[in-house]
Amino acid sequence: MTTGEPPSASAARRLVRATDRATLATAFPGPDGSWPYASLVLVAVDYDASPLLLISALAEHTKNLGQDPRASLLFDGTQGLDDPLTGARVTVLGELQSDSDPVRLRRFVSRHPSASLYAGFKDFSLYRMQVTRAHLVAGFGRIHWIDAGALLGPAADISWLRGHEPSILEHMNGDHTATIDLYAQNLLHRSGNGWQLTGVDREGADLRRGGVVARLDFPTPASDLDAVRQSFVALAQSAKRGAMSQ
Repeated sequence: MTTGEPPSASAARRLVRATDRATLATAFPGPDGSWPYASLVLVAVDYDASPLLLISALAEHTKNLGQDPRASLLFDGTQGLDDPLTGARVTVLGELQSDSDPVRLRRFVSRHPSASLYAGFKDFSLYRMQVTRAHLVAGFGRIHWIDAGALLGPAADISWLRGHEPSILEHMNGDHTATIDLYAQNLLHRSGNGWQLTGVDREGADLRRGGVVARLDFPTPASDLDAVRQSFVALAQSAKRGAMSQ
């Protein structure tokens, strides 16, 4: 959470970052007017948490976007709860536009390794949402509208991260596999070995093991590469203390 930031904005952004799929709602242009059309999509996020989709031109939702780029994405954080309505979910509204940035495409494929099988197909394109606002429901009576600036957080220079993220992931996944497992097991209470880092941003890192994802928060937002390194070290120390106490 950024200092001075509303808790609702931080909670909504974290949920967006932590979720690897969403329900996409587009406007289906039927013969009797537009109808809401809902579909399941895989999602990654840009460094500022703007949603990223890799979708086929043949899909109905992509055809819909060609007529009307306005859309919403429902990120569901209620999985596993006895009563899902007590859990958090956030609907992000905005316009989805085709995006050719190779760094953003790389982030999507890293988040979803299976996408490497079709990322190069001519009919698949990356889309980035220009966020307008979001609606967070964090349980009964905890409902907030959040504007785009609050959801995405303060603007920050992340050029230092765009160029170095691949080397960070390679280093961590190649040389610190046991530590990543400790992050998952002792800090995030996830089971199993073989966890991998799939992305790093100013606020934390994304983990994956098979079809399961998890979100690892940094103690404070990182402003440079050394701060990222220090965050990983501090989290490793916490994870190791957790292992020793068990």
